[in-house]
Amino acid sequence: MRRPRGEPGSRAPRPTEGATCAGPGEPWSPSPNSMLRVLLSAQASAARLSGLLLLPPVQPCCLGPSKWGDRPPGGGLHAGPVQGLQRLLEQARSPGELLRWLGQNPTKVRAHHYPVALRRLGQLLGSQPRPPPVEQATLQDLSQLIIRNCPSFDIHTIHVCLHLAVLLGFPSDGPLMCALEQERRFRLPPKPPPTLQPGLRKARPEELTPHVMVLLAQHLARHRLREPQLLEAIAHFLVVQEAQLSSKVVQKLVLPFGRLNYLPLEQQFMPCLERILAREAGVAPLATVNILMSLCQLRCLPFRALHFVFSPSFINHISGTPHALIVRRYLSLLDTAVELELPGYRGPRLPRRQQVPIFPQPLITDRARCKYSHKDIVAEGLRQLLGEEKYRQDLTVPPGYCTDFLLCVSSSGAVLPVRTQDPFLPYPPRFCPQGQAASQPTTHDPAQRVVLMLRERWHFCRDGRVLLGSRALRERHLGLLGYQLLPLPFEELESQRGLPQLKSYLRQKLQALGLRWGPEGG
Repeated sequence: MRRPRGEPGSRAPRPTEGATCAGPGEPWSPSPNSMLRVLLSAQASAARLSGLLLLPPVQPCCLGPSKWGDRPPGGGLHAGPVQGLQRLLEQARSPGELLRWLGQNPTKVRAHHYPVALRRLGQLLGSQPRPPPVEQATLQDLSQLIIRNCPSFDIHTIHVCLHLAVLLGFPSDGPLMCALEQERRFRLPPKPPPTLQPGLRKARPEELTPHVMVLLAQHLARHRLREPQLLEAIAHFLVVQEAQLSSKVVQKLVLPFGRLNYLPLEQQFMPCLERILAREAGVAPLATVNILMSLCQLRCLPFRALHFVFSPSFINHISGTPHALIVRRYLSLLDTAVELELPGYRGPRLPRRQQVPIFPQPLITDRARCKYSHKDIVAEGLRQLLGEEKYRQDLTVPPGYCTDFLLCVSSSGAVLPVRTQDPFLPYPPRFCPQGQAASQPTTHDPAQRVVLMLRERWHFCRDGRVLLGSRALRERHLGLLGYQLLPLPFEELESQRGLPQLKSYLRQKLQALGLRWGPEGG
């Protein structure tokens, strides 16, 4: 026997992703959380993510008459046909059919029908795991219809259309978004210039959950997106929600700042993290060390937290845990940062017997992308230019940094056979006496060590010239250890056509440092 509608136990219809369900006569507006999840799962661009986070808040907007029989605003003779057109739009089975209902009924189309059409288009595209491609002409025709009629929209309808257009992937600089944004500005009263940065005012962290912000942070870190407005929104969320966040969540929110080498402008960012570390350092050891690793890349290590993680009780506590090795590796890196970058630190240090090599082999990203790397062709160029005995490849130097290519050079600039020299500089380094440059290590060995550093495309943040935090940290520490660095940027390597050009390029680079080799160089 069929169960009557509304009887207890009957299954309610599932709400559509990206929308908040509305009953008879109730307003409808997109949900920020669900829309952001859709964008992240669809590998959205940074511009679309910024558009979602930074668009002004949407006021509830009634999308016209509902299927329960409400009459449209104003009533009139066309109330029935208008209501019928909305049902046709809501039940359209394809984007083409959706466009046909709008185009064939110009006298029945009202402003509220266009958000309905955009919402239905999103449902059609999201109803299948791999939705069929939509013809570009269909989207263009729909855009033109909205552009032609948007002067008659009220401000609420314009806001809803803007959100839906962002969700559907319409370009932010395209005609549809530009027309809607222009109409939105026409309807807003003039405002005085804000005293704070726009990104900090518009981010609205209270509307987003920790889970969604973690998704955003992971998306930025994974795809190397150094987007200041989004990163500032995460930092602001962290400060606002400090009391509700555990260190296991904080480690994920802080990850993109270290990876993308971005120190936020939010003034309470560091004090907030120091309070969280003081509160939960003993609760989640791995999360604590992960947070400190991100701060190490930003050169913002708090002394109080270092006192705790280098204490004998903390080290003994992590020794018997499953993640003991990774924690010891991270503590070894933190100890190296203290040695090289924090001369004023006077607290406990990691005991020598607990120290392990930091990065004993090339990083995972380099191994995964080795077929795209320039390392092999640079190695062949050096072999033909210098000879195999005068360089070392992928050599790990104390305290555990893997170098791309290492040369030993005499005080006169002659490139020496590596087998006749100790390729390693001492660690800890012996620094200059007081009164000289404090950051310049000294050694009794007259030979210099020159490290050729490949700077591949994936060593940088996307669409920028900023090195990733781990790369910047490695170069910074190798320089402080006394190695002379010779960067080889990917733009210069990619511009070389063939091995002869590459050899000429390498020759110019080495000669610019005053290096000599061959019969005249010894």
